[in-house]
Amino acid sequence: MKYKVTGGHPVSGRIRCNGTKNFANKAMVAALLSDQPTTLHNVPDIGDFDITKDMLKSIGTEIEYDKANRSVRIIPSSIKTSNVPMPHSGSNRIPILLISPLLHRFGEATVPLMGGCKIGARKVDFHINAIKAFGGNIEETEEGFVATKTSDLKGTHFELPFPSVGATETCLFLSVLAKGTSVINNAAIEPEIFELITMLRSMGANIFAYPGRKIRIEGVDKLRGTNMHILGDRIEGASWACLACATDGEIVVDGIRPDTLGNFLSHYQQIGGGYELLGQDSIRFYRNEPLKPTMIETDVYPGFSTDWQQPFAITLTQAEGVSIIHETVFEKRFGYLKTLKPLGVSAQITSYCLGTPSRFQNKNLEISAIITGKSELKAVDEIEVPDLRAGLAYVIAAAIADGTTMLTGIHNIERGYGNIAERCKGLSLDIERIA
Repeated sequence: MKYKVTGGHPVSGRIRCNGTKNFANKAMVAALLSDQPTTLHNVPDIGDFDITKDMLKSIGTEIEYDKANRSVRIIPSSIKTSNVPMPHSGSNRIPILLISPLLHRFGEATVPLMGGCKIGARKVDFHINAIKAFGGNIEETEEGFVATKTSDLKGTHFELPFPSVGATETCLFLSVLAKGTSVINNAAIEPEIFELITMLRSMGANIFAYPGRKIRIEGVDKLRGTNMHILGDRIEGASWACLACATDGEIVVDGIRPDTLGNFLSHYQQIGGGYELLGQDSIRFYRNEPLKPTMIETDVYPGFSTDWQQPFAITLTQAEGVSIIHETVFEKRFGYLKTLKPLGVSAQITSYCLGTPSRFQNKNLEISAIITGKSELKAVDEIEVPDLRAGLAYVIAAAIADGTTMLTGIHNIERGYGNIAERCKGLSLDIERIA
């Protein structure tokens, strides 16, 4: 399948954000910490959700999916095995997170290797060290990971070397049913983490958050099922905002909480974007003035998200002057700029830290981008989309470009955003999904 995008005109209209995949998948894993059913609402109709659903079904979890009402009921009492096979639909980053609930339930777990986008090393050392710190044993095989425990997991004090979202989630899953008190230091504090904490609290977990990225957990004997609404995807919301601003259009985005966009809104206004709050979860985005260049440094929350930088970079191609983006979270995030050069994107990638010295300094990694605008983008015959989060950046670039561009590799887009052509029917974006 391909997307046929004809650009060169402003994009206006209205679209609803999906529930965020970065919480929906983790909430499905959290549901396995109880024997009672859990219902999740506003689940996204995306490929990554299907992959996770497939994995849960593969171990015997009963899943009742109501696609029309965007809800899923997860019944963990039917789980039959701790051996997670490779799902037929592919893999993502969820297998490593499944170890914790399966260890609690069976005392052992076998999971396949992780998939996901190739945006950096994304090692699982933090997860492995956390499992060991709580009293588990884990080893890597050619097929995946095998974890065991000889007794109940015990609470511990664990310091994360970097505030990793995934590793913080593993620590939460381990600690809520561990014996005694746990403290997680240098924890991630993204909105999705606090949504997960809210969900776990509603299941009966005792979790306390403190300033300075510190979380304390008092382990309990068992958790109950719950009902949870999946918050809107803040990465997707920022992408639609960039589409409006980059094409000089106007888009109303529904289903997104403004507070989850944080520093994105400040940078968006700084370069010339405008927005208006229409309610507690609706925002109108537009271009307020001619776009200006800027300097952006990605960081963990509450910093500028690494997943915001791709659509924002494409917007900056329409600003007069030189902009700089310094990536400090993942070391392989600028490949999309090279791929988009045939469209007329003017960008230079360098291994220098053009900003605050980061952990990638002096490692010969391409971690800074110099973008020169304004670029008059022109369509090309075909571009392949290589990863999920850069996917909408390609769509935005094709929408700016004068002419028709074919986007291939669209399964990468649909893993995170679903069928874009179908979802964009309320927009003036000229996009068609073709065989």
